[in-house]
Amino acid sequence: MAVRAIRGATQLEADVRDHMLERVAEMVLDLMEANGLEVDDFISVIFTATSDLVSEFPAYAARRLGFGEIPLLCARELEIERSMPRVVRMMAHVETDLPRADITHVYLHGAAALRSDLSRVRSVPDQ
Repeated sequence: MAVRAIRGATQLEADVRDHMLERVAEMVLDLMEANGLEVDDFISVIFTATSDLVSEFPAYAARRLGFGEIPLLCARELEIERSMPRVVRMMAHVETDLPRADITHVYLHGAAALRSDLSRVRSVPDQ
């Protein structure tokens, strides 16, 4: 079994706690589904958030999904001029039999524009 890193990102409409928890949970669950993962497959997850998001720790959404025993870390995203606002990113380290080429990185909502170079960007329309 190999260790792989899987990335994801989502954009929030506003910095509202319930919205943060909903969007981060959606990103984590979509990443799990897209790659056939269970919580026990995760080694660790790093979340970053842009400086305009302060309503909740993104990791709390993962803890609510059963990630209580998985090391989780939240950090601040670099403040680069013209960067996309209200974005939460994640890098998950997992154990999987998937070859690197078959890993699906998940970019949702406005964050889909962050990695248009990836062939398997998953875009979820805003509801």
